[in-house]
Amino acid sequence: MPHKTISEGDAHDLGMKRSIPRRDFVNGVGVALTSSLLPTASVEKFRTWLTPQSPYPPALTGLRGSHDGSWEAAHSLVRGTVWDQATSLDEEYDLIVVGAGISGLSAAHFFRKQVGGPNARILVLDNHDDFGGHAKRNEFHHDGRMYLMNGGTLNIEAPSQYSPEAAGLLWDLGIDRTRYYDAIADVRRRYSELGLSSGFFFDRETFGRDHLSAGYGRRPWAEIAAESPLSREAREDLMRLRDGSASIDPWPEESSDEKKRRLAGISYLNYLTELLGIDPKVAFMHDGAGYIYCTGIDAVPALYAWNSGYPGFDGLNLEPTPPSQLIGEPGGAHGRENQWRASMGDPTMYFPDGNATITRLLVRGLIPGSIPGSSMEDVVLAAADYGRLDNASSPVRIRLNSTVVNVRHLGDPDSNQGVEVTYVKDGQASRIRGCAVVLACWNGVIPYLCPELPQRQREALAYGVKAPLVYTNVLLRNWQSLIESGVSSVSAPGGYHQSLGLGTSLSFGGYQTSQNPGDPIVLRMSRYPFESGYSKAEQHRRGRRELISTSFETFELKIRSQLERTFGPGGLDPDRDILGITVNRWPHGYAYTYNTLFDDPRWALGTPDDRPNVIGRKPYGRIAIANADAAASPHTDAAINEAFRAVRELQARVG
Repeated sequence: MPHKTISEGDAHDLGMKRSIPRRDFVNGVGVALTSSLLPTASVEKFRTWLTPQSPYPPALTGLRGSHDGSWEAAHSLVRGTVWDQATSLDEEYDLIVVGAGISGLSAAHFFRKQVGGPNARILVLDNHDDFGGHAKRNEFHHDGRMYLMNGGTLNIEAPSQYSPEAAGLLWDLGIDRTRYYDAIADVRRRYSELGLSSGFFFDRETFGRDHLSAGYGRRPWAEIAAESPLSREAREDLMRLRDGSASIDPWPEESSDEKKRRLAGISYLNYLTELLGIDPKVAFMHDGAGYIYCTGIDAVPALYAWNSGYPGFDGLNLEPTPPSQLIGEPGGAHGRENQWRASMGDPTMYFPDGNATITRLLVRGLIPGSIPGSSMEDVVLAAADYGRLDNASSPVRIRLNSTVVNVRHLGDPDSNQGVEVTYVKDGQASRIRGCAVVLACWNGVIPYLCPELPQRQREALAYGVKAPLVYTNVLLRNWQSLIESGVSSVSAPGGYHQSLGLGTSLSFGGYQTSQNPGDPIVLRMSRYPFESGYSKAEQHRRGRRELISTSFETFELKIRSQLERTFGPGGLDPDRDILGITVNRWPHGYAYTYNTLFDDPRWALGTPDDRPNVIGRKPYGRIAIANADAAASPHTDAAINEAFRAVRELQARVG
């Protein structure tokens, strides 16, 4: 009997009325204190630490990421609010860090190591209720077991390409690559052993009918085309594109470099549809070429698509990108650097909670006793004691739910009078003083909270527009429906979430991803909200506005409907099988990366000093800037590199 799809209008059948952990709660009191929701070994310790003063943010579900309460003060600042009635606190620090993400925590680490020593007084301020910045940890608890997933920053990509500074920090934290690869070797191929592969979902709104095609990219394209809802002409175009016969050379008299310059000035969408004559629906099937940039392929240079291995370029006979191109830059230069060189060395590393493992190891080192243990393995299951983060007896303190709204020098920037920082917590403004400040927050907010910066620098800081994105994690009762569907991951360019699938199969630090399809597992879904037809920056702006205005109820309905349509034929019942949902909303997500269609091609393909990120990150007096934006790269090594640079700049002033 054919599967009958449940429409979004049938909210009850999709499980919208079912009681699951799905809402944000103040101070964590919404996290039920029962053994059924906690890791068995941690119940009593968790009870002790979970107090109104000591919440446990990783276990909160519902709308997370840039959660309500984390962004309102900053938006008020941008609208012109001035907090001139702040209370002056009797607190003075050697260093104040604005932002408790990877860059901010790394800056604190480097400052202690290189400048102030272990007794340096450091305060890290962050507007969220959890540390980590984008490197957040998501926990689900069901029947006495904890299920982990990243809430943001996913992995350590190509670790052999890390700079000595970034690789050195990982080593300082005890991240041993050899030990890691040995630990995960036994289970990392679990999904393929079960016969699962990648899939592609043809949605009825775009392609005419819903259809999940398994074995996408592995089965013959003729088979995939034949079973698809594409028209006969579109099926032929798909096969032509994939077998290489569609590829022509529009510029046969030109050199390889000249052809690359042409590709740099045309979008991949226009290249496919206008130069190769590919059906627009077939081109849309390759919209995934834009997701790493959080745009559609109308904003992706054809040069980037070629360099990333997307189809349609065989006839051009292009020379490979020189391995030396952007070799000194951090990760994130996808489509602009030599792929072979960029991926040389050890493979990408995935921890059960993504790069939250890095931030948790940083916090453990900065504040002894905050997270028990001593290794990269034992941090995985360890519960953090949030009550220890802002302790007056500790040299390093992390103050959460605190939005910085003003940073200014006390006197001339070249004097030794220090810096005053004003922040808002619980609606009240407070002032503190520091010998130096590292701004490890987003570039876009810095001109508002530090208006004394030079005009040219403020303009450079405002240049890039961070890319919005959503990482949604869903705890499923089991994953038998994926077994029946034959997939472990799905590309769905017409879906609300454009990609979905199981997290990397891992066994590490006493934590193991579900190996039995009958057991619960976390399904990861990614949404890149953009509006095609505009520049890259404008697509980001429009996506951000849409994201901020979307309620959790809308997210939940879309999630349930999409999972039912995708895996319902395989047996998934969203009313029965969804145990928990966490939506990590990041309106200001990835750092802006340069694009040859909309930015100076020199900035995208080279490293000139007139790039906005270089101008924007210049030190000013006792204020230094450290974030991924400063590198124009969204990757973890970029954040660490910039922290090292910022501390080195301050060392020349205060060391």
